[in-house]
Amino acid sequence: MNPITTIDEVISELDSIIEWSLANKSRIGFFATLYKRMTVAVKDGIVNNRFQDGKRMEQLDIIFAKRYFTAWDAYINKKPCTNAWCNTFDACQQTDLIVLQHLIIGINTHINLDLCIAAAECCPGDQIYSLQSDFEMINKVIEEQAQLVQNTLSNIWFPLKLITSISNNQEKAVLNFSITTARQCSWANAILLANAPSSLQNEHVSQIDNMVVELGKKIINPGSLAMFLLRTVRRMENPGVNALIGLLKK
Repeated sequence: MNPITTIDEVISELDSIIEWSLANKSRIGFFATLYKRMTVAVKDGIVNNRFQDGKRMEQLDIIFAKRYFTAWDAYINKKPCTNAWCNTFDACQQTDLIVLQHLIIGINTHINLDLCIAAAECCPGDQIYSLQSDFEMINKVIEEQAQLVQNTLSNIWFPLKLITSISNNQEKAVLNFSITTARQCSWANAILLANAPSSLQNEHVSQIDNMVVELGKKIINPGSLAMFLLRTVRRMENPGVNALIGLLKK
């Protein structure tokens, strides 16, 4: 993995993962494509002063992204990575999940695990509290891009319109996952990690990692009623992985 010091390098590294996914017809490219959209939106937000501290936001974005890149590099090289990312990447081998499931599993791991750890690393101790506004904003960017993708998919595969929007404020949204709930949980864990003694950091991260795995399992298998609807959507989706990645780029 190349050294990463700017948000443009984050985008370039994501392009490399997307290209690898296309070459290998891998569903890993689904979330990587959404993640690139999110990162471009964050970059635009920094340029347009959408964040309180643009320089700090770029640093957070880099730390945030490095966790994903490290997990991906470890996974494809058959080395240990966090349980949550291993579960997320393993799900990419399944052919019975709809595109939206793959995206939400990735969002779950990225927000609930990576974002809280990155925030605590970027702003340790009492500094974490000054980050809250920009932490909320980066989650809003994630939410906006995820919703745009869902809207695109819903316009092509009508049954998706029957699935609750992933950007709403209900306790349980699509596939038992709510970005609002994830954001709140991630912020609480960021505060915990930022203020925890170093001797307890690994224990806390391990607990969060395991919690995210359990949430991921519920997204993969949300119950019989949801699975009935999801099977309908899956039958309508283009079976070609590369065609789906191309669709997510739009």
